[in-house]
Parts: sequence; C-alpha cells; structure tokens
Amino acid sequence: MNASPVPSSRIGRLFHYGGLAAGMTLGALNESIKRATGSESAPSGGLVLNPQNIERLVKTLSKMRGAALKLGQMLSFQDSNFLPPPIQLILSRVQNQADYMPASQRDSVLTSNLGADWRSLFSTFDETPIAAASIGQVHTATLASTGQKVAIKIQYPGVATSISSDLNNLSILLTATRLLPKGLFLDKTIANARTELAWECDYIREATAQTKFSNLITTSPSESKIFTVPEVISEASGPEVLTMEFMSGDPVTRLPNLSQQERDWLGTHILRLCLLEIVRWNFMQTDPNWSNFLYNQSTNKIELLDFGASREFPREFIDSYVGVLKAAARGDTPTIRELSIKLGYLTGLESQAMLEAHILSILTLAEPFRRDAPAVYDFGEQTVTDRVKALIPVMVRERLRPPPEETYSLHRKLSGAFLLCARLGSRIEARGMFEEVVGGLS
Repeated sequence: MNASPVPSSRIGRLFHYGGLAAGMTLGALNESIKRATGSESAPSGGLVLNPQNIERLVKTLSKMRGAALKLGQMLSFQDSNFLPPPIQLILSRVQNQADYMPASQRDSVLTSNLGADWRSLFSTFDETPIAAASIGQVHTATLASTGQKVAIKIQYPGVATSISSDLNNLSILLTATRLLPKGLFLDKTIANARTELAWECDYIREATAQTKFSNLITTSPSESKIFTVPEVISEASGPEVLTMEFMSGDPVTRLPNLSQQERDWLGTHILRLCLLEIVRWNFMQTDPNWSNFLYNQSTNKIELLDFGASREFPREFIDSYVGVLKAAARGDTPTIRELSIKLGYLTGLESQAMLEAHILSILTLAEPFRRDAPAVYDFGEQTVTDRVKALIPVMVRERLRPPPEETYSLHRKLSGAFLLCARLGSRIEARGMFEEVVGGLS
C-alpha cells in the first residue's frame, strides 16, 4: 500500500477525473500514431486500453477510492464473465492496491468523530493501517478501558459527499471511451452503486446491521457454533469511525495448507449461510469480497466482516425468488419462466434465443442443488462458470430490460460464494443442504 492524500472536495475530485479523461484521450492518440507509423506492434486492448492508459486508470482509481473502487468491485463480481480482459485486469488491480490516507487526514476524521482527545480512548494505536479499501482504511489498537484489541475503520474524507458526482463522472468516462459492452445497462449498475455506497458510508447504519447479524448468528444454535461476528465498540465509534472487536483469523483463500476436510467444511458453511440469509432471515451481508470471511483455526470458527451493504429484501421479491430456486432445483422450466416475468427478469416478449439462454443459465447455476445432482458436489471440478459464460453474449444482445434492482447485490453475493467454493475446491452435500434450508425437491 502507498500513502496519498484523498481528494476530498468535489472540485478536487472532478479535477482528477478530468485529468484522467484527458490523459486517456492523449494516450489513445499517441497509440494511434505509433500503430500508424509502425513504430510499435499493437498490443491487445485497442487504442483506448493500451498499456499506458491501463496504468493511468489503475493509478487514478487507486488514489480516488470511493465510488471508483466500489463500481469496479460491483462490475468485477457481477459481469467479469464478459468484460474485456484489459478491464478485468484493471478491476483486479485496483481492488488490491488502494492507497491509504496520510496521518493528517486520518487524524482529522478521528477528531471530528471521537473528539480532540481521541487517543485517550486507546492505550496503543498502530499508525500504519492493516488494510485500505474503497470507503476507508483499518487500523489496529488497544482499547484503554478494557485492554481489548480492536480494529478501527476510518472513512476517507469526502467520499460520502462525492458519491453522486463521482458516479456521474465515471459514467461519462465509461460511456465516452466505450470501455464496457452495451448490454451492461450501466445506468442501472451505477444507480445500484449509488444506493450501496450511501449505505456503506453510514457507519452508524453499518454498526446496527453488524449487531443485527450478530444476533441472528447467536440465536441460531447451529450457526453460533460455526460463525462469529465482531462486537461493535460504541464508545469509540461515530458516523465515520467504526471500532470493533479485532478478529484474528486469516482470509479463507490465503491459508496455504488447508486440508480437504477444512476446504469442504468452509465451503459448506459459507454456502449454507447464503441460503439462510435469503430464505430464512431475509437479511443479507451482500459484499462478496472473500477477505470478509476469516478462518480462525484455533477456535475452528468462521469470522464474518463488513456489514455496510447489508440489506433486507421485499417479502414478495424473496417469495418469488425462492420459487425460482425451487423450480430450478426441480427442473421446472415453465415455473422459471412465469416467475422470471413476475420478478422482472423477462418481459414475456423476448426472443426464443433469449428465453432459452435465460432459463438454461438458471438451470445451470442451480446444478449443485438439483434432484439429479450427485449427493456430494465437487465445486473444484465444476464447469458451471464456463457454461454460463457461453450464454452471456446471447443474453447481453437479446435482453429487453435490466434485471430487478434487488438482484444486483443478491447475485453478486451468491456468485461470490459459488466462486469461493470453487476456489477452495470444496466438496459439498449441496443437494441435501438445499432441501434442508430451502426445500422444493420433492
């Protein structure tokens, strides 16, 4: 990670986006000249996404944080199957190298939230953050009142007030440079990002959601043995500062020597948690970032983080959505079509190619849960991702409307859980899990 001041005013952020647009235009022109004169062979990615412009994008988005990184995260999980490879490279890089703010900006945020004497709340405070993400950075400290080790999320200044302007600037940039496929319905993705960013910038809302999720876990006898949620430390929290119990586990994908039994155990419970969130709790932590799942091998528990984008869903939506899941598990294509129209995935006027691709994609995604699936499904050997990827060009070309708003976050989380199971190589009794949590196979 690198330290760099966060542009905190709207004018300052507009200046950086304007500079990025101008730089990319000049970079594309230079690339065109090089190719016309034959002085350089043409790399993949076209004139706009040449290597120099990719570096410009990564550097600027890492410096800006906020909406730029959030939109990148949303696109990378939701649409990475059909984004151009250079765009996938950019999104991957900016997710892993956000800058952190210098001490002066950090201390200003802490002072405005916790008071000028904020350091007295902590007996120790680590000056260098352990993580920097789209909305803020995380420091470790020791709580003075109890001696407890805590993690402190500190929001970047200006991020909350610049959401709309940042997204408008990004929309103009992405549209003008034609970096994304037309079928993305970028306006809907940006509208969803606007909503979720506002949630994530409200640390009071996040603290409430985190406490609610903790209560859901602790009041469930089976889940309380598997999961833990860090306690919120109210005395050291505010609208832009969230202090919580420090979790000592490691991200599940960064543990090098997991046994197959541990991989199966982790995948099983993470996937089951997703189904519980949808079907029983109607409350979901929708951020699919794999680093939000920590495995503490000493306690044999999965530690859950980051509840800023947690949300409830309308009951009518959930009932119909669960109906689609059940129909897919049974292979009931007429019900899939009927409920897809009710939910807003389809208008009923789609081409036969679009209808077939939509239904087949749902049946494919439900493959681990279907009645004809093996009792133990090997996610490490699955080809679901490739098969769905093959259907995406048809759906992008033929679909008549964007998917319903609720599915942007829900599908991102489900896709993240599915891909995590594949990354772990988990072998899961998915069919039995589905029947137990959701039902619908009989």
